[in-house]
Amino acid sequence: MKTIIEPFRIKVVEPLQMRTRDEREAIVRQAGFNMFLIPAADVLIDLLTDSGTGAMSSLQWAGVMQADESYAGSPSFFHFERILREVTGFRHILPTHQGRASERILFELVGGAGKVVPSNAHFDTTRANIEHSGAEAVDLPIAEARQARNRHRFKGNMDVAALEALVERVGPENVPVVMCTVTSNTFGGQPASLENLRAIRGVCDRFRVPLFLDACRFAENAWFIKQYENGQHDRPVRAIVREMFDLTDGATISAKKDGLVNTGGVLLVRDEALFQRASNLLILTEGYVTYGGLAGRDLEAMAQGFQEVLDEEYLRYRIRSAEYVGEKLLSAGIQIIEPPGGHAIYIDAAAFCPHIPPAQFPGQALVVGLYRHAGIRGVEIGSVMFGGAGRELPSMELVRLAFPRRVYTQSHMDYVIEAVIEVFERRHDLRGLRIVTEPPALRHFTAKFEEV
Repeated sequence: MKTIIEPFRIKVVEPLQMRTRDEREAIVRQAGFNMFLIPAADVLIDLLTDSGTGAMSSLQWAGVMQADESYAGSPSFFHFERILREVTGFRHILPTHQGRASERILFELVGGAGKVVPSNAHFDTTRANIEHSGAEAVDLPIAEARQARNRHRFKGNMDVAALEALVERVGPENVPVVMCTVTSNTFGGQPASLENLRAIRGVCDRFRVPLFLDACRFAENAWFIKQYENGQHDRPVRAIVREMFDLTDGATISAKKDGLVNTGGVLLVRDEALFQRASNLLILTEGYVTYGGLAGRDLEAMAQGFQEVLDEEYLRYRIRSAEYVGEKLLSAGIQIIEPPGGHAIYIDAAAFCPHIPPAQFPGQALVVGLYRHAGIRGVEIGSVMFGGAGRELPSMELVRLAFPRRVYTQSHMDYVIEAVIEVFERRHDLRGLRIVTEPPALRHFTAKFEEV
């Protein structure tokens, strides 16, 4: 059949809060026009992020109830460790409270002044942790990644020639790791191909530089490989996932994405010496190595989630949900990053609001407009998130509508589609913004704005 249904039944429901237009106007002004500062109770459909906002399964909740909360050597940890070893092939596995904790530990150990960390595209917390260590984060996407209407199927690929040139220029001794983000959150949730990962591996082997994945959405990336890469269609997703990890020397993972949980992270490493150093730092800052700042119930939920995410019927529904929204917006004349990515739709805010210059944050203007009109919360990915003093303006001004896993149905998505189209029809009413206050780093989380 052509119709793809949600491959689950709903067992528990939570009522949504309806706010009037006048109430939303007061709320957005009180929040300084920053979506992160709006209370979740005042949001109707929350598409701010897919990180930690999903619904857990009945088996995950069963795991929560049977978890062991021992400080050291909990059976829940050993269950988690066994599943991660089966899925990734890594022996050295450290749990953390979320992905950025894994990043902080890694880059505190391998970063530092004078170091350069290349990637297909670093996302915000990865970049911030690299720069906090004193190192430089460099993005090396393929040219097609910056072309919103280009329908290249693997726009998450890294420019391998540019990587080789960079390592030769700065010296391999100054490149502690090469990162590859799957999928590429900065450029639309786009996947990287196995062919590209193998080529990156070849460069890393030549220069003896470790390759790490930012593997938050590893299963979604593997599904795209299965669907669109030559020679991969008949392979199980689980086998593709294993090859992705086999090509690398380590990975940071936010389990709040493809771990299908509300909190949790993982640091994977092959090198024994690096594992010991990371373990010592984990104990100092996160918790003992068998819990990493998490409860045993979180470890049980993660163990189950890392298995459920490999279900191909789930992945088919998951990716098709984003495609459905993207197709409807495109048919209404709304420009998005094409083709639709795995976890979100990225609206081209510069094309949506051509009357608002980048200095007045068209993406932020659009997310404010969506909240005012329909109570929908999205997030700007553009000059607010990646701009600031001493930084180049990003190549694209985007609004991301990220879809929490197993939370919303097609009727919710139809409401979102209708709302975006209605705002688009009145797009010239949207107003630019200026920043009133901002922190020194990751300003998009707490900055406050006023309308121009």
